[in-house]
Amino acid sequence: LSLSLYKGPINSLAFAIPVVPKSSPSATLFPSPTSAGSSPRQLQPVMDSLRKCPANYVPLSPITFLERAAAVYSDRTSVVYERTRFTWKQTYERCRRLASSLRKLSVSKNDVVSVLAPNIPAMYEMHFAVPMAGAVLNTINTRLDCKNIATILKHSEAKVFFVDYQYVPLAVSALKLLLGDADTSQLPLVVVIDDIDAPTGTRLGELEYEQLVAGGNPFLELPQLDDEWDPIALNYTSGTTSAPKGVVYSHRGAYLSAISLLLQWGVGSEPVYLWSLPMFHCNGWTFTWGVAARGGVNVCIRNTSAAEMYRAIADHRVTHMCCAPIVFTILLETGQSERPPIASPVQVLTGGAPPPAPLLEKIERMGFKVTHAYGLTEATGPALVCEWRAEWDRRPPEERAALKARQGISVLTLADVDVKDAETMASVPRDGRSVGEIVLRGSSIMKGYYKNSKDTAEAFKGGWFFTGDVAVVHPDGYLEIKDRSKDVIISGGENISSVEVETVLYKHPMVMEAAVVAMPHPHWGETPCAFVTLKKGCGGGGGEAEQGIKEEDIIAYCRASMPHFMVPKKVVFVEELPKTSTGKIQKFQLRETAKRLEVAERTPQPKAGCTKAQLPYKTKHQVKPQREQALATSRL
Repeated sequence: LSLSLYKGPINSLAFAIPVVPKSSPSATLFPSPTSAGSSPRQLQPVMDSLRKCPANYVPLSPITFLERAAAVYSDRTSVVYERTRFTWKQTYERCRRLASSLRKLSVSKNDVVSVLAPNIPAMYEMHFAVPMAGAVLNTINTRLDCKNIATILKHSEAKVFFVDYQYVPLAVSALKLLLGDADTSQLPLVVVIDDIDAPTGTRLGELEYEQLVAGGNPFLELPQLDDEWDPIALNYTSGTTSAPKGVVYSHRGAYLSAISLLLQWGVGSEPVYLWSLPMFHCNGWTFTWGVAARGGVNVCIRNTSAAEMYRAIADHRVTHMCCAPIVFTILLETGQSERPPIASPVQVLTGGAPPPAPLLEKIERMGFKVTHAYGLTEATGPALVCEWRAEWDRRPPEERAALKARQGISVLTLADVDVKDAETMASVPRDGRSVGEIVLRGSSIMKGYYKNSKDTAEAFKGGWFFTGDVAVVHPDGYLEIKDRSKDVIISGGENISSVEVETVLYKHPMVMEAAVVAMPHPHWGETPCAFVTLKKGCGGGGGEAEQGIKEEDIIAYCRASMPHFMVPKKVVFVEELPKTSTGKIQKFQLRETAKRLEVAERTPQPKAGCTKAQLPYKTKHQVKPQREQALATSRL
């Protein structure tokens, strides 16, 4: 796993102290070599003679966060799950026990250990225990189907497969597919994770998680990390724009990413962190390791429902949580009477899709203080954070929300972020209008794609990692995403940002969610098509809402709120939008549906004084309600 992925200028950059120019007044603080009786030529061998040793060099690894937490926060609560509680001392011992049991199962360096589980204590512990055993952790998206899970198990060559009792039927289906595609020697060893708080007795074979923990030896000498470039995790992309790829993280990248996010988000000592973000997504944006660094509490919940999140916030006085913007929608759907009061503001780091400014404004009124981030699997999670400036507090509410919706500036572990013309590699002007592709360089960038040298080389071309996201740079240096490169709609030569159209739609009082994609147009080539879900009680379903708001109402609203060439020519009301497990809307599914929609020639007769361009459009084919329901493949 580690041999085929090499360090390069994109993903391994050294940290250095800036050199003080000779013209600087402070330069006199440092005597020149010649003044001390040594020439620069004589000084160089002396500098080179200072070598690394165990006293001054330890490979960076987030495993050390747990070791430190067990020593300095030993009696603090580390994990809470229903009635189960552990301290950091207990969590450390449990992880060492599990690591020793993995070694007994012949798990060795660079072996892949897969896990299919929700946000439960076992999932958290495996983020430390698996790399402690020298292995590579592969957390699998729990909302994938059996075919995708089988593909991941086969591609990763997983040696052990941990399965939560809730997902045993899904795992069985995946293993059957593997069995029919390979000999039994290539099947992973299966371990069931029963519920620690209320055991069910579910088994798939003889091995069970708690038995492995109990039977492990916490004093067994575990392998030491020699190279911080060694792999720590293997994560598969969500596949929103292409086939999923295996992304390999290094110990160094995971360590630096966790430290960076703790600093930029301002996470202090003893945070109470709610696991509303799936741990399988970029290892919980590295907060699986980061919470240990601050001696915090991991509040684990099995389901990301509004009731469970509000209950956890109230019961445990949650201070921090991460989520995709879809979680805001889930929280807002709950009636005022059903929401427990939030005693103090909850810091929320959100990313995954540009949240519309109106949505941010609503969620902050409820007691959530939002920080917007942008990232992707290949960047070990967040790569940009919208750091808030004090002077922005004096801006009007709507302007503050618009500023907060921007993706912001680079995280500390990135050496450089830019927005470039992908063809010329020229940086775009900082005018907030000129668009280009976001490119990244730094130590938190992945090692590469597992078993995929072609895509690795393509992603790292020109010494940068190309994200595929289209953005602008504002005069203050803050980036704002305008679209995925594949989601830009080109209508009659004009580029239309689907994000901008969606932002307008979200401001409509009856719209809950909106996604805009391109649909065919006989004259302009492409035109926007909007897929919309309505708030409860506003109707919905079929070609237009059954009661209340109709398609023409949404179109009229858009015409009054944006340039006419950007107005959707078709609005499809759906019960749910298709999403990945992390809340990203799967626009490729919507694009496939929109391809079958056609803009008809003018059906109504023109009214007096009505020009050709002002005539309404109708589609030849309506999307049936059954098809709309089939679009919804997953939801947080």
